[in-house]
Amino acid sequence: MATLHVALVEPEIHWNTGNTGRSCLAFGAQLHLIEPLGFSLEAHQVKRAGLDYWPRVRPERWPSFAAFEAALPSLGDAYFLSPDGARPLWSANFGPRSVLILGRESVGFDPAIRERYRDRLYSIPMVDPEIRALNLSTTAALALYEHARQRAQAVESAPLL
Repeated sequence: MATLHVALVEPEIHWNTGNTGRSCLAFGAQLHLIEPLGFSLEAHQVKRAGLDYWPRVRPERWPSFAAFEAALPSLGDAYFLSPDGARPLWSANFGPRSVLILGRESVGFDPAIRERYRDRLYSIPMVDPEIRALNLSTTAALALYEHARQRAQAVESAPLL
């Protein structure tokens, strides 16, 4: 069972999902997709973004956020990434079992989710205040690398991956 998870809540853009799946493979993370999806997983674009790695991604699909949320405690500590996060990502203290959760590309998390997990919201710091958010797959990759950096630092002799 994976100890690192990335969950996309209602992703809308196929190539972001494909790119995130490829990043998950690179880090040994399990990708979770929470429906509804804004595209078909059979779409050529998803497979193209995931390259020839896509068949190995094997994302776990969830019918709703409520179903995923019920399983969340068994997966690990939750970290929600949102431009609304009051704390920068690097202030998160990642443990060995972590779940990195990202919302929809267009609007992020539903307000109820954002409010319920306000103390678990982290943002990617940006210098330009005009930029609302980074690309979803870019954000996922940054969070995966920060998690890897922290875990490697926690075990001084461990390699980055």
